[in-house]
This record gives sequence, C-alpha cells and structure tokens, in this order.
Amino acid sequence: MNTRIETLPRERSWVDARWFERLLELIPGLLTWFFLLGPIVFSFLIPVAVAYFIIAFDLIWLVKSLRLSSFLVIGYSKLHRRQHFDWQGRLDDLNDIPAAITAREAELSTFLDHNAAALKSPLWNRRFRTLRHSAQDQKTYIAQLKRLDAADILKPTEIYNAVIIATYNESLKTLEPSVRALTDVNYPLKHIMLIIAYEERGGPEIEANVKFLMKKYGHLFGYATAIKHPDGLAGEGKVKGANMTYAAKQFSRTIDERGIPADHVIVTSFDSDHRPDPNYFSYLSFEYAINPDRIHRSYQPIPMFYNNIWDAPAPMRLIATGNSFWMIMQTVRPHLLRNFAAHAQSLQTLRDTDYWHLTSIVEDGHQFWRSYFRYHGNHRVVPLYVPVYQDAVLAGTYLATFKAQYIQLRRWAWGISDFPYVVRNSIKDRSIPLFEKIQQIFRLMEGHFSWATAPLILTFVAWLPLYLNRNFADQVLAHQLPVIASRILSLAMLGLVATVIISLISLPPRPTRYRHTRRIGTLLRMLFQWVILLPLTAIVFSAFAAIDAQTRLMLGRYLDWKVTVKATKR
Repeated sequence: MNTRIETLPRERSWVDARWFERLLELIPGLLTWFFLLGPIVFSFLIPVAVAYFIIAFDLIWLVKSLRLSSFLVIGYSKLHRRQHFDWQGRLDDLNDIPAAITAREAELSTFLDHNAAALKSPLWNRRFRTLRHSAQDQKTYIAQLKRLDAADILKPTEIYNAVIIATYNESLKTLEPSVRALTDVNYPLKHIMLIIAYEERGGPEIEANVKFLMKKYGHLFGYATAIKHPDGLAGEGKVKGANMTYAAKQFSRTIDERGIPADHVIVTSFDSDHRPDPNYFSYLSFEYAINPDRIHRSYQPIPMFYNNIWDAPAPMRLIATGNSFWMIMQTVRPHLLRNFAAHAQSLQTLRDTDYWHLTSIVEDGHQFWRSYFRYHGNHRVVPLYVPVYQDAVLAGTYLATFKAQYIQLRRWAWGISDFPYVVRNSIKDRSIPLFEKIQQIFRLMEGHFSWATAPLILTFVAWLPLYLNRNFADQVLAHQLPVIASRILSLAMLGLVATVIISLISLPPRPTRYRHTRRIGTLLRMLFQWVILLPLTAIVFSAFAAIDAQTRLMLGRYLDWKVTVKATKR
C-alpha cells in the first residue's frame, strides 16, 4: 500500500509536480547517509577536520544533554504538581469568576496564616518546598483568573468531551480497562461522549468485544456508540486515520442533530490501550474554555508508557521510560510540540481540516501540519501536564517483543515523510512569515536527523581517524581524540542522573503478583539499565529505525501500517 502523503489540491505547478516531491523525499536520507559515511571517507582525506568535527559534535551534545536534563526536571515538577490540582474546581470557577476570585483569595489567606511557621523553615526543608509551591500555584491561579475576559470564556456546562477509541483487533483485556478508566474521571460523565471506532477487517471477535463494552458501560456516558469502519473504501489506506475519520464524520452528524455547536465539542483521539488520568478531562476543558483562540489549538497530554512497565523486558522498559520522558521535556518547549498518540482538538478544527488523513500512518503528527497550514500558521499545541497511560511494547516472546518495538519506532520515525508536505505548503502559503517557515522546516529536519545519526556518531566516529588513516595515527591528536571524546561524553552522562532518579520515583504501584524482592530487583535493574542498555537501545532500536525510515522514503519504498503488539501479563 502506498502511504505517501497527499499531493496538494491546488493548481499544477513545479511545486505540485511529482518530481519535486521525490526530490524532497531524497533530502533527509541523503543528508543522514552523508553524515554517517562522510567521517569514514574524510578520515582518509582530511582526518584533522574529522577530528575537530567530532569534538564540536560531542560538545554540542554535552550542552544539549544538560539542557534536556533541566527540561526533564522542570517538566516533571510541573506534571507532579498539576496532576494534583483540583481541575474540576477550577473549571467550576469559570461559572462566576468574581466570586471565584474572592473565594480563592480567602482560601489563600487562610492557607498562609495556617502555615506561617512552616513557611519560615529552611529552603532545604521538604515540607517548606511543598508549601511554598502550593502557595505560589494558588497566587498564579488567582492572577490568571483576574486576567480572564468573561466574553472570551466558554461556559463549562456548554462543553462536551468526545473520545474516539480506535481499535483493530485488540483483546478485551486491553480494551475494557481503557473504557473503564473513562468512568473513573473527575468530570461529569453526562458531558463525555464515547465513540469506539472498530475495523470490519478486525473480524467478529472485535465486534463482539465492542458490543459487550457498549452494553456494560455505554449507559454511563452522556452518549455512547460503536461505529464499524467498512473495509476497502475508495481513497483510504488500512490506517488508523481512516478509521477515526469515518467514525468522526458519523458522530459529527449526531452533533448537528442535537444542535450542539462544533466548537463546543472537544474530540480526543485514543488508542485501545490509552487510560487517562482522572483529571484529564477537567484539565483539558479548563484550558479549552479560557482560550479565545481555541479552535486554532491542539491539546497534548503526556503519554506515559507505564500500564505494563513492570512486565516489559528491560530494553523495552528503558525505551518506554525514555519516550515518556522525551514528551515531558517537549512540554517545556511548546514550540516543538506536535500531536502525538493521544491528542485533542475541537470538532470545528477537525471539520476545517477534513478530519485525519486517510492514508498516512503517522496521522497524529501529520494532523498538526494539516491544521498548521489550514490556518496559515495560526496553530499551536498546548501542553497538558497530565498523563495518559499507555502500554509498553510486549509480545508473547522476547524475539517478538523486540521486533514489535523496532516496527513501532520505525513507524514513529516515518514522521519524516511530512518533510515534503511541509516544504511544499511553506512555498505556497505566503501569508506565513518566511523566518517562521524556515524555523519549522529546520526543526522537523533536525529532530529526525539527530534521531538517526547522533547515537552512531557519538559511539563510533571518534575512533575512525585513528584506525583508518595510518599517517594521521602518528599525530598526537589522533590518540587524544578518543580520550577527549570519552571525557566529554562522560560529562554528558551527568545528565542521566536526573533521568535515573525520576525513572525510579515515577514507577507505578507494584502489581500484587510481584513479591517485594521482585520490586527491589527491578529497581536495581532500572538503576543500572540506563548505563548498560542505553547505548544498545539508542543504536539498535532508535537510530536504526530512523535510518530505515529515511532510507525507505529516499528509495520510494513507503511503509504500511502495522499494529503494535501490546499486552499485560496476567
């Protein structure tokens, strides 16, 4: 199946020509292979230049590593604090803002009086830090309420949250906990609309599972339905986006029949294993209600691959934790955020973009770009510091698990297929400032380039000039280069300290089937896996998957959709 991103539906020109699209598809792969093979070739020709390139590259990654570690600490602190906010209470405050300001100020005054002595404790006192953060959060919230314009606020009682759970052939053991999690949220269920979008090609078992879930849980929500996506519709690929689009269009007609404005409906896209934090919908609704430019926004919670983290093999556990932490880091840099996995947009936005793409296997990231160019650059992603828990990759055997993990990462790396789409639309859309378009193209390219090349360059390239060029081997620089590179990377490893600590304290509760000794053993393994397994997973699963995706795009061998195998041990 050809999953190439759609051609532009405007007048034919050189920008629309297939040869130009193919030229753009060549660029990422050629650039990556140049930087991977270049040090080998230039080690024979200009080894000194290669040596200085390696040192500069390592220094850049030293700075980048320390910066990312600081972003992780900041992001996790925000996640930990905001996850425990009373978001439903804040949402209710929007019904009468003046009264809410008065009540919150009185609440803050009482809090400060009651904890006056404790707030004078030393800075290193843990209780002091907790109280200080709580007081600061309350002050910030009151200031936010005072800045709000009532005319721009959407009343909470007029907001509806629609959840589309896309499923293919996942078992009831995966689906039911996800649906049940929706019933345990701190948000009125009468304002939640559940749509289970399932595939006809999934067979009779998935249809039976969906009907069972509708019968058991459907009556708890304000609206619930199951929509079967027919197989083989014209213009569609066998991808998640086609399934969700079919369901969303059916659901959209229901919204019109009920007379609900499309911009009053927030649509969240979930996979079959996604389980939201209890505060997700109230937090999302609050951010949506106060944003006057709400239809020009996507809302991105933090994916935490922790549902079965205790069961996953060590390499998969490391990758799952690393992916979760990467998204935490990105929330601190919202200008780099893109739709990923679970994400939300208004129904009006989905209508304006004609929903999700029908053939792309990276429908989440591509939906950001569709929205971005549909609104001529007026589209941003709002980070939500609240988790949506997901499954780490886990199959029946270790070999099957490793294969499934590689396929999943390669599919994520296929996001580089958006590069031609972004460049071509940037050329056509003259209303977006030139500098902003260059920034967006650079960020997209740089992210995928680093993904594919950095682990290999950091691990192997420092030794190349010494072993490949005998003349250069006689120079002092040749022998000092590996030492210098090693010391720089050792300093970069300091950034792992924060990662290791947060990975240990963020573990979900231990399943009852595991003894305490198993927990201790797991903690020790997770402590050392970052040093022992990080280079292996970064190269084999991450870099190779990205190189594979870029090389396939370069050669025109477009990827097909493959469902990731996920499970929880019983």
